[in-house]
This record gives sequence, C-alpha cells and structure tokens, in this order.
Amino acid sequence: MNFTKMHGLGNDFIVVAGEQALPERVSELAIELCNRFFGIGADGLVYILPSEQADFRMRIINSDGSEAEQCGNAIRCVAKYVYDNGLTDKDQITIETLGAGVQRVQLTIEGGKVATVRVDMGEPVLSGLQVPTTVDLDRVVDHPIELEGRQFRFTAVSMGNPHCVIYVDDAKEFDLQQWGPKLETHPLFPRKINVEFVTVNSRQQADMRVWERGAGPTLACGTGACATVVASVLNGWTDRIATVSLKGGDLLIEWSEADNHVYMTGPAAEVFRGTVQG
Repeated sequence: MNFTKMHGLGNDFIVVAGEQALPERVSELAIELCNRFFGIGADGLVYILPSEQADFRMRIINSDGSEAEQCGNAIRCVAKYVYDNGLTDKDQITIETLGAGVQRVQLTIEGGKVATVRVDMGEPVLSGLQVPTTVDLDRVVDHPIELEGRQFRFTAVSMGNPHCVIYVDDAKEFDLQQWGPKLETHPLFPRKINVEFVTVNSRQQADMRVWERGAGPTLACGTGACATVVASVLNGWTDRIATVSLKGGDLLIEWSEADNHVYMTGPAAEVFRGTVQG
C-alpha cells in the first residue's frame, strides 16, 4: 500500500489514494499504522475514494479505529493531494464526506501547487439533540456541565461532527489530559464529543486547544475551529470573521450571514511518501 504522510497545521494523516473502497479490517489497520512508536504515526488514516455525488470521497479512520464523520484539516490535505498529484486540474472541487455531505473547496495555487484551501463547511447544527447531546434545546449555549465537583459551561455545535466549546482563562495552559477524556465521554454526549478549550483575546482572534474524539490532543482541528467561531458569535465574544490560533498554527473562519455557511481557510502540507509492505 502506497501512502503519503500529510498534515494540516500539525494535525497529521496517512493519506491513501487509488482504492475503490475501504479495506477489510480498516479499523485494525488504522490503529496499527497510526501508532507513533510501532507504526507510521498519525492522528488518522484517510482514504480518497471515488464518489457518485462529488469529484472525490473522503473517509477518515481515527487513530483509535473509530470513523470520523468529518475533519477540516483532513479535507484540506485531500484537496492538496488530488491537485498536486494530477487527479484534478480544477481549482474548485467537491469532496463527499460521511457526516457533512458534499463540501465545496476552493484552491489557491502558487507555483503549480496548492498553497491554501478554502472549504465551505456547510451550516452549523445547533439543536441540542441533533449535535447530539442529551439537552433538548434549540441552541445549547453557555450550558452547565458538572464533572468531578467542577462546573464547566459549554456551547454545543455540530459541523458534521459534534463539538463542545468551553471558555477558559488560558487555553494554552489548560490541562487537556485531565479534563479532555472525561468530557469526551460524559453522559451528556451520547456519541462522545470533540472538546475545545477557548480563550477569546479580541473580537477577531481566539486561542483554542482541542481534545479530539478518538484521537486525543492534536495540534489542530479544523471543524473545532469552525465550532469555536460559531460558539463565540452565539456567546457574543467575537465577530463572524475571526482567526482561531491553534497549537499548530492559525485558521481563518467566517460564519457567513448571507448563507449561514461556515468557511474555513488554511494550509496543508506533504511530509513524506512511503510503502507499507505485507
């Protein structure tokens, strides 16, 4: 199996193209290959597949073997891969995802290669039961959650996958390892959840750290950055266009008033290529 190691702001993936469908035992394969000590090492295994609805189809298997409905950093990597490797010559393409349907992608080309990718991430889902949470409200904004004697307040957003945005005094120094896994599996979240810890510094910028469902702490999360801006607008913290600063770099996010869609702009990079034997 030939693969390409890629990343979006440090959120890294093993990208495989040329298959017609997911292989058997793909969950076990992802766990094996994504292991950072005994495998290639990555946050997820990404397959670029044929699509009947779009130019390409993306499937993402997390490092724990579970499947992700959507991933903003992965979709930018896929977009860069298909253009840079000659699978398309278009600078506007569509990519089918498991949880967010078909998404439109705009490529910025420099020197014959993709420099940045702007993704129409679609409309955010705000209904509590649809995110999903167990909270039956049209919008779950600044809602209390109790955990081991500590109370957090969260805002729930789905960007094709579920997110729980929590505001803290210092996101950069927040203890992800202590609270991330406990919040991910809290009973309020029936399908588990991605957890973003956010500090807003201005109406145009926020710091965010993430505990990703199925992957743990990662350097970046594109859907999490989108959820962060949506949540921050709902809470009155930021404007509808803002930069989200992650450990791996910055993403520009816009929640458009015109069509209610969220747009994410950021880079992707190739790291190396290789072949898995056996």
